[in-house]
Amino acid sequence: MFYEHHFIGLHWLWWIVIVGTILLLVFDIIPYRPREELEKDAMEILKRRYARGEIEREEFEERKQILKQHD
Repeated sequence: MFYEHHFIGLHWLWWIVIVGTILLLVFDIIPYRPREELEKDAMEILKRRYARGEIEREEFEERKQILKQHD
């Protein structure tokens, strides 16, 4: 009934759980991007985009007002 002690033939399921757990731990410990970049708030990102010239002054002011309304 236990198919050679392999938990009713589902021994492959345990390997998936073990490998999945290891992958989750590794990718949580080794992030794809620096954590400080992820922790910046929306206003800081907006200021940096404006400073780099990615957005114009009008768009910067408009988005700044929107962010202030949601605070």
